[in-house]
Amino acid sequence: MKDMTTIPNSTDATAPRSAKDWLKILAKYREPSTGRSLFELGVTLAPFFGIWAAAWALLSVSPWLSLLLALVNGAFLVRLFIIQHDCGHGAYLSNRTVQDWLGRALGVLTLTPYDVWKRTHAIHHSHHGNLEQRGIGDVTTLTVEEYHARGPLGRFVYRLYRNPVTLFVIGPAYMFLLQHRLPVWLMRSGWRYWVSAMGTNVMISVIVAAILWFGGWAPILWIYLPTAVAAASIGVWLFYVQHQFEDTHWSHEPDWQLHHAALEGSSHYVLPQPLRWLSGNIGIHHVHHLYSRIPFYRLPEVIRHHAELAEAQRLTIRDSLKTVKLHLWDEAQQRLLSFREARMQYGIA
Repeated sequence: MKDMTTIPNSTDATAPRSAKDWLKILAKYREPSTGRSLFELGVTLAPFFGIWAAAWALLSVSPWLSLLLALVNGAFLVRLFIIQHDCGHGAYLSNRTVQDWLGRALGVLTLTPYDVWKRTHAIHHSHHGNLEQRGIGDVTTLTVEEYHARGPLGRFVYRLYRNPVTLFVIGPAYMFLLQHRLPVWLMRSGWRYWVSAMGTNVMISVIVAAILWFGGWAPILWIYLPTAVAAASIGVWLFYVQHQFEDTHWSHEPDWQLHHAALEGSSHYVLPQPLRWLSGNIGIHHVHHLYSRIPFYRLPEVIRHHAELAEAQRLTIRDSLKTVKLHLWDEAQQRLLSFREARMQYGIA
């Protein structure tokens, strides 16, 4: 992996010497276009509701066809989440009030209370890669020493948590269907987060009640829940590979630096164009973490204009599948290890 703190920028007269220097270059990409933002919203909402309607119509023909469409529609729900995500970063519309209310409305569809998520995601951006600040907005990652210090039960629980079925199926379903309903981890942070969660819950209840009234349980079981769970699993997978690659970045408080951690600890997930579109370019994650105010539709401009960023932290689909076997951060080697490697190198079972 290249060290972006020392790579010059071929398109600028003055070569950046640190991650902070990239902020000056990336600032020119931060302004959203209202027209483009509304267009991206429209071309995401239209197919999402269209597929929903088609799946409902097919229930009388074959529930399995409805289920298939619901799973496909999960990808469009992910894209709606990316728009909500940009709203939370203040990157989607110039009018902050409209932007926040758009985020709240989309949160009803994504089952994610906007103000709650905005707060926890900001914590993630502020502390990612800091070993002293783990716990909110991260995939739980133990160091080799921390895992070694746990007893048999603690190691079993951590292995269970890092199991792919837990991480990408059970965990996402729990998080979006249940955990987001009650923001207990923000209990002391103010009433606005409870208002956000309860308001979102009320609107979700209204939608579910309307579906039950007009279609009974079939649309809920064959369309609504599968779409939500599919989107949750896809979203968690994307989040996982954006930070859980072998040469990611973790350091202790004295050595941790925000912008360096953002650039070095986030991957560039290289996806085919259709998947890049559906995922809202979130795979260009190293740039996003370094400058989160850039609208998702402008991220490709950045890597087109700056070849160094296009080549940094590249992770192909094949590479990403290998990350599932990485579980522990080795501070000595500054990389993630599998349980098997930890056993072979350190004798830790």
